[in-house]
Formats: sequence, C-alpha cells, structure tokens
Amino acid sequence: MLKKYEAASEQVNLTRTLMARALINKYLNRTNLICYSELSRLIGCEAFVKHENHNPTGSFKIRGALNFFHHMSREELETGILVATRGNHGLAMAWAGQWFHVPCTVVVPENNNPEINRIIESYGAELIVHGEDFYDAQSYCDELVDSAGYYYVQQGNEPEILNGIATMGLEILEDLPDADTIICPIGGGAGCASLLKTARAIKPSIEIIGVEPANAPSFYTSWQRKEIVTLDEAHTIADGLAARTVFHLPYVILRDTINDVVLLSEDEILEGVRMALTATHNLAEAAGAVSLIAAWKIRDRLAGKKVVMIMSGGNLNMDHLKKAIGC
Repeated sequence: MLKKYEAASEQVNLTRTLMARALINKYLNRTNLICYSELSRLIGCEAFVKHENHNPTGSFKIRGALNFFHHMSREELETGILVATRGNHGLAMAWAGQWFHVPCTVVVPENNNPEINRIIESYGAELIVHGEDFYDAQSYCDELVDSAGYYYVQQGNEPEILNGIATMGLEILEDLPDADTIICPIGGGAGCASLLKTARAIKPSIEIIGVEPANAPSFYTSWQRKEIVTLDEAHTIADGLAARTVFHLPYVILRDTINDVVLLSEDEILEGVRMALTATHNLAEAAGAVSLIAAWKIRDRLAGKKVVMIMSGGNLNMDHLKKAIGC
C-alpha cells in the first residue's frame, strides 16, 4: 500500500508549492515570523515563532484547504465534501468551501470542543457528532462515503493539501534564510511533512524536529518500528494532536528524513500554553504551543542556533486555558 503514497509524495514538491502560493495569496495575508527576546532568553537561542495561529480560521490548515478546492473539478465536488476533524481541518474546509460554493459535512467526535462545533456550523457546514475520538470519526466517514457518495477528504493524504500547507515553509525561509532548525507539531503528520518537503528543497541542511504528546505518539511509534502503527488510544489535552495513527503520505515523507521527534507529557504541554502566553502574548491552543516547550526541553542542543517554532493554531479550549493558568 505504501508504494502508492511513495509515488504521491513526488507530487508534493517546491514547484507545486510555488503555484499554491500564487493562489493562496489571493485569500490570505502572510503570517508573521517574530523573534521574541524573552523566548530567546529562556531557550538560549535566537527564538522565532511562525504565527499560523493568526490565519483566518486560527491555524495553518486553511492554506491546504484553499489549494485543495482550487485543484478539484466541479464534477468531483458536486455531491459535497466530507471531513473528519477535532477542529482545525474542519474549520479550514468549511471556511474555504464557502468561497468555492461547495457543501461541506464535518464529522467530529462526541467530546469535541463545543466552541469549535459552533464556528464550523457558522461557516455553513453540516455538523455530525459521532464516535469517541478522531479515529472513530474517520471510520464513520468511510461508512458515509459508501452510503451518500461524498468526496471524503483525508487531509494528510491529499498532495495538494500538503502543497498548500507547505507555503508556510516558503515564507519562513524567505524571511529567515539562515534558519538552523524548525520545530513543528505532529498529529496526522501533514503539517510537518509538507514543511519538511519545502524547507529541504530550499535548504537541504536545515534540521526538522517534530513534537508529539507522549500520550499520542502515533508517528513516533511508527517511526521507531518502521511501519505505520495504530494506537489503542490517544487521549491528550493537545486535542489537535490526538491522532491514533499517522496518515500514509506524511509517513512516507517523514520516515527517512525527519531529524528527531520530541515527546511531551501533559504537564509539559500545559506549560507550553503558559509559555506562549507569557513570552509571546499569544493564546495558543495546546497543540499550537508544543513547539515552544519542546524547544525549551531540548534547549542544550539548540544553544546559539536560529530556531523557528511553528505556532500551528490558536483555537484554545477555555477549559484548557483555565487549567494552564491554574484557575
């Protein structure tokens, strides 16, 4: 099965990412890359944050959604699209679907953030609540495709979604060509894989480090075992990273090329939310703050380097915020 995705990985490349940027620039402003003095002091490096949390839907996923819709034909989308999500992918697809006049159905698990659910519906999408976690929501989408004929968008396995997401890598290396290291969260793997593809095409020596919750190490476990593994569970406060399995396309891109993966405890993830708030004055969602605390955790090896941390999203659950600040 991986042979198919190895071939598809060739479709994720710098040329197609440059094409994606021409489209995405019609809809989105460039996100800021900011060097923070307090973050630099804490970590002992030149610490830069790429603010994907400042995008219209609050995460990097809107880049991929716009590029996906642009490349799909009306015939492929005439029955509408179907997505499974914990939040950011569904928000992005629903928001972009409005621009392209495509009906969007979003499946979320039963314990999903109600604030995210409301916003998805405000973008005109139909919301379906099903299953205990993201993996269950994905499985239900397979059933719906068979019965209703939707186009099911598996976010990590669509090359044009990855090419769209990869535009953040273009922006980083245009703004900071001498970056030494980029640290990026890993859930299903699309963000880190697309970033790696672009960054390495421009600067082959750049170090790419992924971050996962120790409670949901789906990519890390697969990487160590050299085969895709589905975890029995993935319960973490970083719900954007609560993936029981990595997508196939990101896995084949990352497996032989990523430099390292940092695993974080739940307490460390909450500390990342606090660090984002105090050192950058940003409310980052738990998944969006993991790059900062991962950099602090491995600060000895980052000393003196120019390090970019991806703040991947800002859709922070208010209960998580209260827990992070001790309310």
